[in-house]
Amino acid sequence: MVDRPATRNPLPESLAEFYLTTPVTLALLLLANALAFLVGVRYYVETMPAVATSLWPLYGDSPTAIALGTLVLAALVPFAGYRLSAVPRSTLLSVLTTLAVVWLVKMGLWTFVALNVPFVRPDLPNDLYVGFDADSLWAYWGILLTHAAFLGEALLVAHVGRTSRRTLAAVAVLALANDVFDYGFLVGLPFANHPPVRYDPGWLLALGSLAATVVAVAVAAVVLPSGDDASR
Repeated sequence: MVDRPATRNPLPESLAEFYLTTPVTLALLLLANALAFLVGVRYYVETMPAVATSLWPLYGDSPTAIALGTLVLAALVPFAGYRLSAVPRSTLLSVLTTLAVVWLVKMGLWTFVALNVPFVRPDLPNDLYVGFDADSLWAYWGILLTHAAFLGEALLVAHVGRTSRRTLAAVAVLALANDVFDYGFLVGLPFANHPPVRYDPGWLLALGSLAATVVAVAVAAVVLPSGDDASR
């Protein structure tokens, strides 16, 4: 059995163990993620040819977050039916889990910011996304709710791995590089690979993305058990 260092994850480990190690629930989570990944790719597919194939993981932000979470879930398949403590906390799994938690939290928060920017920018109509017609039911409420589920999945997969100061720092740098990749044009860099939105993104959305990165890394530091502590 693997000793687990303390964590401040608000999701009880008993609940995480049920969803992550029960064969039926684990299979349902994998299927849900697969469907969500395809829906996410469909959102980007029209603009993806303009981006180099090797950079698609940086461009397709939400599908990348889902893919990372799915990889963590897939690593649990051999341990379905066992206790969660039976899963070896390898360095690779810990790095993957840290990436998944940061990306899932970041994209959940970014989506909330992106959909609500029209409420605080006077040059944009308030009903650009929000409303109660057929289009808005998905374009606002549906996307908002599905991306809120990213936060739940982040807490769930956080029970699988550990992290360390070095891993968190490396993932933070990568997440910040993703922000530059998306909004570098605002500071004169040849990067404008932000997710497609219905308005011209400016500093407000870029700063919101940076804030989401900072919060996501902070959340990962809180909810992921520390391998630094475990090694002492």
